[in-house]
Amino acid sequence: MIEIIQEYWKAYLWSDGVHLSGLAMTLWLLVISIAIGFVLSVPLAVARVSKNPYLRGPVWFYTYVFRGTPLYIQLLIFYSGVYSLAVVQSHDLLNAFFREGFNCTVLAFALNTCAYTTEIFAGAIKSTPYGEIEAARAYGMSPFTLYRRIIIPSALRRALPYYSNEVILMLHATTVAFTATVPDILKVARDVNSATYASFEAFGIAAALYACIAFFLVWLFRRCEMHWLAFLKPQAH
Repeated sequence: MIEIIQEYWKAYLWSDGVHLSGLAMTLWLLVISIAIGFVLSVPLAVARVSKNPYLRGPVWFYTYVFRGTPLYIQLLIFYSGVYSLAVVQSHDLLNAFFREGFNCTVLAFALNTCAYTTEIFAGAIKSTPYGEIEAARAYGMSPFTLYRRIIIPSALRRALPYYSNEVILMLHATTVAFTATVPDILKVARDVNSATYASFEAFGIAAALYACIAFFLVWLFRRCEMHWLAFLKPQAH
């Protein structure tokens, strides 16, 4: 184990300014996918709970497809399937985008986590206390202002515990990125294993890194919950 760490620790942990380490690549994949998914999921969640079927229907279909199919299959479709289409290869911009494994991976991850996050936020919006909505209407708020100042902030706070689970599951899902030749932690571990045949050490180091990231995310979200959900705690007398 010590020899493996001494020889390959840079591949796992150290970025040289040109190539990202496995840890840095995994974190970058997680952050950019979660950020894109979050930004897209908020308006989609509003459309998901809309009474207009022309808004609600397409969003339901999108979340149904991406939650009903494995992420691994989605990545293969974007990385191999879409690039094989003639319309993609004949278009310079699309060809350049889908030729890069990193771009395909981010696209698949972002759309996948966006589908789950949309349903999480939609459920939180539906469970908004009716008294809050009635009070906002009594103040004369327009529907847009009502969503912007009351419903969405309240829903995001209450959805935080469920959203934290989605982020951690997304961290675990990044392990399929090696399929698109993205050099994340698992890709580095597989390369170390191929070079040394020390499977336990190579994958054990990867497992420890994933566990450390997960524990940090749990701690971070717990701190956020303590801050933004403090009003839900029983009042001390």
